Amino acid sequence: MDVVFAGSNMDALNQLLADEFTFKGPFDEFDSPKSYIQSLQSDPPQGFEYEMIRSFETESCACLVYQFSKPGVSVPMAQIFEISNGKISKILLIFDTRSFT
Repeated sequence: MDVVFAGSNMDALNQLLADEFTFKGPFDEFDSPKSYIQSLQSDPPQGFEYEMIRSFETESCACLVYQFSKPGVSVPMAQIFEISNGKISKILLIFDTRSFT
């Protein structure tokens, strides 16, 4: 979260993401760490903030629930991170898109 919301040095994600990484969200889907990182580099998050509401974890999974904010938009979001061999193998991002359209 800190790397993504800082909007800089997205290459740091290479250390965190598994080779078999996938991302699925309401607007985008990626099937490799490279495509996910390239997307963040081409359109880096700017003016975004988040405040953690809750977090939960198991041995192979973590769930973050947070309030996402940017000018004109504030919406709760949840992300589920699946972990394999110490790296993030899957991210599922969930939120109501009505505030963005």
